[in-house]
Amino acid sequence: MDDLFIPLEKDEYDKPYVSFNARTGKCELHGESFPEKTEEFYERLIKWIDRYIKETGGPIEFDFKLTYFNTSSSKRILQLMMKLRDYKRQGGKVTSRWSYHPEDVDLEEDIEDLKVISRLDLQMVPDEKMQYRGLDPDKRDG
Repeated sequence: MDDLFIPLEKDEYDKPYVSFNARTGKCELHGESFPEKTEEFYERLIKWIDRYIKETGGPIEFDFKLTYFNTSSSKRILQLMMKLRDYKRQGGKVTSRWSYHPEDVDLEEDIEDLKVISRLDLQMVPDEKMQYRGLDPDKRDG
């Protein structure tokens, strides 16, 4: 089974960085998510998770570090979270974290909503190093 890697492209700022490792089960989703073809983009990720579960039955360590996502992305992210939840309920080993800037209250509420709806055991991790659009640019450095 191959890894799934989608790097951040200079001209494609609307898609998140994706790194899913088939050997370790470590999955990372970083950046912002508002792709034009949301379903098509996330379908690749969901199919990879399905295949990983079926072929390896190995542990999954999922790190979300999305700083922004639109409504259509949230639906697909919720699908991903529910896949993780179902796998864990079936006996799979799953750990999941979502890092966010502690002052980004709107994002924190969105993450909490996804957590409640999906019923995924998601660790919410406040992290000062995460990007936060609400901060004055002069305050970001110090």
